[in-house]
Amino acid sequence: MQRQTTMIKPDQIERKWYVIDAKGKTLGRLASQVSQILIGKNKPFYTPHLDCGDYVIIINAKEVVLNGNNKLDQKMYYNVSGYLGGLRQRSARTMIDRYPIELIERVVWGMLPKGRLGRKIYKKLFVYEGNEHKHAAQNPQVLDIE
Repeated sequence: MQRQTTMIKPDQIERKWYVIDAKGKTLGRLASQVSQILIGKNKPFYTPHLDCGDYVIIINAKEVVLNGNNKLDQKMYYNVSGYLGGLRQRSARTMIDRYPIELIERVVWGMLPKGRLGRKIYKKLFVYEGNEHKHAAQNPQVLDIE
């Protein structure tokens, strides 16, 4: 018996909106599951060359957790301006305290495919520091991630 692989067409894709509460969640596990939803690998009709994922809203970004001994102080995030002496380094503790939205966006971005498709997928991620978000009109479903 011969089986055929079905490739979904762009007009057949149905997108949903999900809200994920990051309060008390581990950063890496949260980011990997969010990236799977954004890419669309949780759907039965996943197609690698198409953006068939859903929209994700992450709330309470400031209350995400990092596990491990001294990871808050030893894990560093780097930015380079391109000028001499333009290297800026920040610890994970600083990122959680001052820039929680950027922290989650950077971690999820690292797990998405690079290139044109990855940039398109990344635009479906919305991260908020507090409990409020402005996407109530889309009727997002609350998604509980362990």
